[in-house]
Parts: sequence; C-alpha cells; structure tokens
Amino acid sequence: MNDLWERWTGAIEEELPAAIELRHAVHAEPRGSGDEEDTARLVTQALGAGEGTRVAKTGRAILLPGGDGPAVALRAELDALPVLEGTGVPWASENGLMHACGHDVHLAALVAVARAALRVGVPRPILALLQPREETSPPGALDVVGSGVLAGAGVAAVIGAHVQPRIEHGVVAAVPGPVNASTDEFEVTLHGQGGHAGYPHLLRDPILALSQLVVSLQQLASRRIDPVFGAVCSIGRVQAGSAANVVPNSATAFGSLRVMREKDRERALEALADIVHGTARAYGCTAELQISPCEPVLNNDPALAEGAQRWLRHAGFTVDDAFRSFGADDFAHYCGGPTRGLMLFVGLGDTAGVPSLHDDRFLPRDQAVVQVAHALVAGYLAAVEAETP
Repeated sequence: MNDLWERWTGAIEEELPAAIELRHAVHAEPRGSGDEEDTARLVTQALGAGEGTRVAKTGRAILLPGGDGPAVALRAELDALPVLEGTGVPWASENGLMHACGHDVHLAALVAVARAALRVGVPRPILALLQPREETSPPGALDVVGSGVLAGAGVAAVIGAHVQPRIEHGVVAAVPGPVNASTDEFEVTLHGQGGHAGYPHLLRDPILALSQLVVSLQQLASRRIDPVFGAVCSIGRVQAGSAANVVPNSATAFGSLRVMREKDRERALEALADIVHGTARAYGCTAELQISPCEPVLNNDPALAEGAQRWLRHAGFTVDDAFRSFGADDFAHYCGGPTRGLMLFVGLGDTAGVPSLHDDRFLPRDQAVVQVAHALVAGYLAAVEAETP
C-alpha cells in the first residue's frame, strides 16, 4: 500500500496541470443547482473514462476498474451558488453564479485522482460520483442514494473532501462521528391587525411580534439544548410591510435550525414551535409555521476516519481529529446506511482574513487541488484497508 501511495500521488502530480486548467474552466462557467449538465459534460470529458451512468438528472456515476472487492465512491459536487463574484481573477465567473464553496476544486481533484488511478491501477473499483444539487433542497445526494447506483456498483464506502478556510493550511480534519450538523429550514408568518402607524394601541403589530420572536429564538440554542453539543437557530430573511406609516397585517421570517445530534433534532423542533406560537399569542397574533427538513447529521465512520488519519500523516499533513462545523452537507445521506461515509476537510487558512465559504471573494489557491486529491486518496486507502479481511 505504501508503494501504491507513492505511485498514485506521483501520477497525480503529472495530472495536476490539466486538473488546474479544468478547475479554471469550471470556475469561469458555473451552473446552478439542477442546471449542471454543462459542468457534468465538461468534467466527464476531462476524466476520459466514458459517459458512465446518468444519476439525479444531471449527475454522473462513472465506474473505474480495479481489483476484486467492494467499490469505493469518490464524490465531488457540480453546482455553484447564486453569488456575484468579486475575486477579479481572469477566470472569474460573469454569469451571476459562483463556485464560492470550492466545488470547482473538488471536481478538479477528483479528475486528477481518477485519471491517475487508471494509470497506476488500484485494488478496488472507484466510482467517480459527480453529484448535482448539493447547495439546494431536496438534495442531490438523496436522489443518488435512492437511484440504486451505489448498490449497483457494489459501493461499500463513499469518500468526500471539502476545502475549509477555518482550518489552517497543511491541516486536514478526519473526525470520527458527527462532524456536520443536521439542518431544517423554516418559514414563520405572524398574522396580526394592521393599520395606521400613529395608532399602535388599536393594532396587533406583527412586526413587533416578529422582532421579539427573532430574539427569543436565539434562546432555543442556549436554554433548550445541552450546550456541550449545542444548536444553532439563525434567521436569514425577514419581510413585512410596504410603507413607513402603515403597520401591515402580517410579517414573515425565514431561517434554519441546526443540531449536532439527531436525538436533539425533535426536541429542538418542538422548542421552535413552542417559541413561535407562544410569542405570537403574547402579542395578540397568530402564527403559521412551516418546516422543511433538509439534511441529517453527518456522521463519519470511525474506522474510515482513523484509517485516513494514518495516511494523511504519512503524506505530511497535520491531522485534526476534533473539528466540527454547524454547516450542513447532503453528504450525510451517504453515511450510516447501506454505505459508510467519510468527509474530510482540507485547510486553507494560510493567511489572515481568508474569506469564508459562500463569500464573493472566496478563492482557494490552485495548490488546494492537489491537497484535496491527496485527501481523497487517503480516504480511499482507508476504505480498502477497512474492507480487507
């Protein structure tokens, strides 16, 4: 296996110039969730291993030959975000979408790993999984799992690697157990009695009630869930009214609720409903609450995480075994079911003030392509070792 590591990573170095060129091409012409056909075609052509199987409408699953035994899927995401890019690089997007979450890096790394694997030969088949709709709901991973393509290819483990600016450069997080939170999105509409802004005593102000609700929801995390494990409730959008001197009849807020343990999820949702309806009543309003479940907790397989840690150290990375994030990822659907999953996080934080994920200035260096590629190889080898009698 040590010899395979050396030959495989050596071949990746030779594939790197083409992979970086692909990264720039994907970045310059991003496609949104559900509209990734152009990106899937470009990446499939660069991979050069056939068309594979269409999955989740715009995705691809391409099986690469290997020895006997269960296949290992390596997943990268196809979609971009509705962000107007502000990086100013020559290969910046100009179409109102942006790869502001590193998916362009992940795709290029997967292509480099897969092309190098075809050259050196690997002990288990690889399923190159080009997954759509990671940034939206319903998520693409759920459709991939439901399609049966993983079972059809004999996949026992799915490996992903994600760039992460909150981790130092040269560090890769390989964390056993929960590493990303579950997420449920919600919409709350408070109905009151609107009217003239000069006569508030005659009204039931839904904006005032909604303002209190936004504040009260922050107590959900600090007073309803064990703080050792925590919860995050965030409001991302509010809308109400049409004039400065008119109190509207209703006001609406949109937000997300996140927990790090599945057993806290139902408790948090019950607390959310209690706070919403209790606050509405206190201000003489009524409430409508709609909840849209998104992702479960992302639980890394402990054996895969520990195996990857050994290979990452072998490659010269510093390993972080404690990093956790209240971000969510539909990769969670590959974990703990028919397949085991491992999501690795590759550090980018080598300068002060590195922009965050989803920022219009977020732009990993091209060097991140090879770092993500090495992380994917570490995960693959850990999966092979875990399946070897």
